[in-house]
Amino acid sequence: MKHGFIRVAAATPDVKVADVEFNCAQICSLIQKAEENKAKIIVFPELSLTAYTCADLFAQDALLKKTETCFKDIVETTKGLDILAFVGLPWLRGGKLYNVAAAVWNGTVLGMVPKKNLPNYSEFYERRYFQPGFETPVTINWEGQSFPMGTDILFACENIPSLVVGAEICEDAWVPCPPSISHALAGATVIVNCSASDEATGKADYRRSLILGHSASLVCGYIYANAGEGESTQDLVFGGQNLIGENGTCLAESTRFTNETIYGELDLERLANDRRKMTTYPEANDSGYVTVTFRLKEEELSLSRFIDPRPFVPENESERKKRCEEILSIQALGLKKRLSHTGCPHAVIGISGGLDSALALLVTVRAYDMLKLPRKQIHAVTMPCFGTTDRTYQNACLMTEKLGVSLTEVDIREAVAIHFRDIGQDPDTHDVTYENSQARERTQILMDIANRLGGMVIGTGDMSELALGWATYNGDHMSMYGVNASVPKTLVRHLVRYYADTCKEEELKKVLLDILDTPVSPELLPPKEGEIAQKTEDLVGPYELHDFFLYQILRYGYRPGKIFRMAEYAFKGQYDRETILKWLKVFYRRFFSQQFKRSCLPDGPKVGSAAVSPRGDLRMPSDACSRLWLEELENL
Repeated sequence: MKHGFIRVAAATPDVKVADVEFNCAQICSLIQKAEENKAKIIVFPELSLTAYTCADLFAQDALLKKTETCFKDIVETTKGLDILAFVGLPWLRGGKLYNVAAAVWNGTVLGMVPKKNLPNYSEFYERRYFQPGFETPVTINWEGQSFPMGTDILFACENIPSLVVGAEICEDAWVPCPPSISHALAGATVIVNCSASDEATGKADYRRSLILGHSASLVCGYIYANAGEGESTQDLVFGGQNLIGENGTCLAESTRFTNETIYGELDLERLANDRRKMTTYPEANDSGYVTVTFRLKEEELSLSRFIDPRPFVPENESERKKRCEEILSIQALGLKKRLSHTGCPHAVIGISGGLDSALALLVTVRAYDMLKLPRKQIHAVTMPCFGTTDRTYQNACLMTEKLGVSLTEVDIREAVAIHFRDIGQDPDTHDVTYENSQARERTQILMDIANRLGGMVIGTGDMSELALGWATYNGDHMSMYGVNASVPKTLVRHLVRYYADTCKEEELKKVLLDILDTPVSPELLPPKEGEIAQKTEDLVGPYELHDFFLYQILRYGYRPGKIFRMAEYAFKGQYDRETILKWLKVFYRRFFSQQFKRSCLPDGPKVGSAAVSPRGDLRMPSDACSRLWLEELENL
């Protein structure tokens, strides 16, 4: 459970209808196997001890007595095992039969949760056999044990405070106000569902969206175990669709029409962090609930869950294209509103031949097309200086030509040289003054051209640069509207590629692809043999690592040690431990020390779930100390 990860399982056992001994043996075997695989929670389908499709056999004493006997065997099997099991079975109380999920741990019955909502429509006739479940728990005395029975029960892990489990059964999840809502509001972070949902065309997709939707709206982990092969096929077929969800994300799903056990690692810290950040998520109130405690061994877990090395970029190609179109539209719409509101007919953009300025220009073109304004009123300005290469210069000029915007060239070499003379800077000393003087000269030119035209300077800097402070203060850091301000570098690349692939202009596509193939560089140092000498990622580290770090910090607020561990999994075989640790330390140092640049950012549209705007997502003191975060990394 290190860093909040806990492995859970949803199991569909082989069953034989009314053969309780056979079913019991299957359940016991799967509990033992799951515990060997370090699962801490395992969930079985509804009425799995008898099979769901026993129908009127539920009225037979023989079946019910055998069920109770075999349930004892299951309880005994868990003795000494480090796992919490939820088993579905029929249970007699007060002369009436209930459909329950029994929570069993270490030879103890912790509680029984009865099914509250009994379907009695279409193919279902549960009210024929069972009583609806009740909310307020009562005490059951059985075989020398006492435990609560009722829907309002929480199962809380004493030594893992973030692990609180609530249970519901099948139809309970399909009603307008499922018990899981009350469980989550009472503090449950994990919901289990023992289910027997039959198959019908299209039902699997609906079932999946239902379960994952519950996990998203409740900000919880959701373990759904469904009945499968072995149930009676007299009228129905059960496909065994098991699901493990986490806040809307599907961590694992079984192969339909196959009985299997699926595993997934829930991130309890992620759930806790998300709930804490959401001011609309109420404080847990377990009034009226009975809380039963248990303990689990805390041990480090090897992770099998997928950790996306590029969290800002969808892995699926069709989803990635959809995301790119959406983001370009958000950027363009933001700029469209600003241009329309200010009545500003002209836009001014510094064009370097690099990725960021290319994206800013593409977005501006789209905004102007939305406004039905002439593209010639977009003024691209190329400002070659000491570090400019022929490749980037030619690409900047060709791209503006193909897009049909106005192009102005202002060679700043002489102006910067005069500035060096004025401030006493040795032009042969290639220090930060040498570099930043060029960046600030370019920004001055853009601002003054915008003033002359009655126009607006469009910012080109991206979110990754802002996170690292890789921008010249009051240089490329400043603009009148920053269209790329919440777009990370790894996503910038895909946005430009998407535009290239969809623009239907071969020459424009060709130049955009060459821009994509050009090393990322501010081009502030003289080239070597005509090639870029100053490669950003050699200096500050790989942007794919920094974007990974940035996402985990902003989106989830994870600790440095957890981010490092996740990065090791995400980039296994690509970066070694020492490299990841080195750049993570660099990220934290720069992220804290450069906040002053983010504190005075120009306006710009938010496009994703993480952003650094001081007016929105990141209200961080510019003089905050990074010691706490760096010390944790030093102790790894």
